Amino acid sequence: MINYEAVIGIEIHCELKTETKMFSGAPLGYGQPANTAINEIDISMPGTLPQVNKTAVEYGVKLSQALGCDIDTLMRFDRKNYFYSDLPKGYQITQQFYPLGSHGSFEFFVGEELKSVRINRLHMEEDTAKQFHEGDITRIDFNRAGTPLLEIVTEADFRTGEEAAAYVDALRLLVIYLGISDGRMDEGSLRCDVNISIRPEGQEAFGTKVEVKNLNSISNIQKAIEFEKERHIEVVTSGGAIVTETRRFDEKTQETVSMRTKESAVDYRYFVEPNIPPIRIPESLLQPLTKELPVAKVQRYHKEYDLSYYDANVLVKNIELSEYFEKLVATSKHY
Repeated sequence: MINYEAVIGIEIHCELKTETKMFSGAPLGYGQPANTAINEIDISMPGTLPQVNKTAVEYGVKLSQALGCDIDTLMRFDRKNYFYSDLPKGYQITQQFYPLGSHGSFEFFVGEELKSVRINRLHMEEDTAKQFHEGDITRIDFNRAGTPLLEIVTEADFRTGEEAAAYVDALRLLVIYLGISDGRMDEGSLRCDVNISIRPEGQEAFGTKVEVKNLNSISNIQKAIEFEKERHIEVVTSGGAIVTETRRFDEKTQETVSMRTKESAVDYRYFVEPNIPPIRIPESLLQPLTKELPVAKVQRYHKEYDLSYYDANVLVKNIELSEYFEKLVATSKHY
């Protein structure tokens, strides 16, 4: 009997907690009345030009440093061209050819075991508008259009749903600790796409990949991966073939559902964004991180206070609770 293992890679889109949008001076619009947090740039009025948000760049550098990435100090942007109603310009400004960060790694706990994942790339881009489907009518709210995003792409280093879920939870905590995002998956501030395939244990080559889009909770990430792995195994062992496709997770049935097949790669006709010249990141934004990050704090609690990794993780996941704990420890030293 052949034993199969899952091969999993993760893409995370993280909205940044800036005051204004990525390429315009409009405020961020979550929770605001529809189509009120916008300006001419967001809806692509003729003659408007983008301006890069310096704070968003600073936040991108912080996360790149926390993930141990090589940082490209010459920022360049590209156009990803496709036609869809939530994309007012007909293209998205992103970083296809020169990502801000690359070749990083990130350590995280799975239970009490420390794991590591390779980070392929981290790039900056703008979010799209949001669509609401009501029967035959589709309404569009442009408040989200232009919101600063960081996309973090891992290598296919995960083998279980538990590992993948633990990674996303740890990265969510990291961006909260850094103060660059609120990490609210329920509000769409942090969104996750999972790429999964299976292969016989010991085989180097990857199997046919399926993408599960827009997973909105840590538990759903694990459930979707576990379901997909079993579905893939059932298809293969019954003599069928996995189809390259995009799927979604149905919370009611606890199963993934096919959205569309991918018979060939989409040609987005990437080219250099002509309205944003290359920008040299100043040294003032490249200062080393001094803030203690979550994994380091867990390890310190374990070493200094003899806490189990489980208890240390419980404290660190709640910033207010960990700060209260630190105050109690400091106070106790005076007695």
